[in-house]
Amino acid sequence: MVNAYVSWPSAPLTNSLVHKALTRISTPISFISEGERSSNQIPLLQWCTYDDMDHELAHFQRDTTLSSSYTFRKALIRKHYLSRVIQTYLTKNPHSVLRDACPETFEIEISFVDELDEMWTDELWELGEKLNSGASWYILKPGMADRGMGIRIFHSKEELQRIFESFEEAESDGGDDEPNEGNETAVVTSQLRHFVIQEYITMPLLLDPSETVNKTKGNDELVGRKFHLRVYCVSNGDVQLYLYNRILALFSSAPYCPLDSEEIEDSLQIDLRPHLTNTALQTEFGESNVRLLDELEGCRILSGAEGGRLRKSNIDTLIAQIKDVLVDTFRAALQNPVHFQALPNAFELYGVDFVVSHIPSNVANPFHVKILEINAEPAIELTGPRLTWILEDLFISMAKVCVEPFFADKKDVGASWNIGEVQHNFIKCMDESVRGPGI
Repeated sequence: MVNAYVSWPSAPLTNSLVHKALTRISTPISFISEGERSSNQIPLLQWCTYDDMDHELAHFQRDTTLSSSYTFRKALIRKHYLSRVIQTYLTKNPHSVLRDACPETFEIEISFVDELDEMWTDELWELGEKLNSGASWYILKPGMADRGMGIRIFHSKEELQRIFESFEEAESDGGDDEPNEGNETAVVTSQLRHFVIQEYITMPLLLDPSETVNKTKGNDELVGRKFHLRVYCVSNGDVQLYLYNRILALFSSAPYCPLDSEEIEDSLQIDLRPHLTNTALQTEFGESNVRLLDELEGCRILSGAEGGRLRKSNIDTLIAQIKDVLVDTFRAALQNPVHFQALPNAFELYGVDFVVSHIPSNVANPFHVKILEINAEPAIELTGPRLTWILEDLFISMAKVCVEPFFADKKDVGASWNIGEVQHNFIKCMDESVRGPGI
């Protein structure tokens, strides 16, 4: 009998999915409370939030305790750490797929806006030169915030200055009962400090998600909308990496509007709805902006001048690209053992976000994925009721692939599962021993 401690106090859907998944495996399960876990109830499964996990138990009882999170994984889930490990990896592996799969990224550590002046002559000098050229747009993201908080778009030094000034103004107004208009997604700079600045992908693949429901719409009835791909992957042990092959496409709430520096006088006035695809910012639209990637097959391509339809071969190519990018991203993180330590008695679900760029001039391969970020404890409840069934399947697959073999003492069960093969809707992407035999 395996004792299972399950705790998701702020995520009732996840809590329900975990309980349901554990009833679908052959391992006998006894659900226990936090107090019972403290009384050395082994064997033990901790499938809970990171904060509710007993990491000491996971460290000292590796043969009898399985946890649903690694203790150290900042290299993956913090935007500035992820940027750093990717750049370090590219220095050693210049031909990695990450070279073209990660937007150009700059790190910034700032507490107050007046620190920017000195940064332009030091760590942000290269960014300053690019901004002076006016050739690109950039997107600012807090390194430790999520759900779209603090994201802003700009294309000049002056605009970045005004963005941080607006954050300070929002902070000074924080005592008001009602938030100021436009400040709903502002952040407190002095508390977050770490930000990343990424080159904005100005040529995304555009589709109309309504076409998945009504295939008879005429071209004049369709509007191109930006989307990002939410990819669920599971890292198991030290380390096997699995890609869940049911990928979500999360659409923006407004038709895409190209950024034009000549028409936009102040980037603070940019309507971010056509550019941000974070589901957390679009709760009023429910699940209407969420589709399966497979459902988009046959949709008309609304970016570029050539038109055409998204084919299954295009989708297969995107999935192959995602697989390769995930493998090199995890390899990059594993080379920084201070901030990512893969444990043999842990597994973890990540929600990885990709945007798809569309370069029509590249006729042979016009679509390319760009990795944006990796989320631990992803907000799966925003998927919506229509697609809850894929979440149920995902958690059952995790239980069968990660939990059942561990307690059946079949930790090598994946040895006959070859890279690229699909089982339980998981594509096996990676199987490498970090610690080596006997360690």
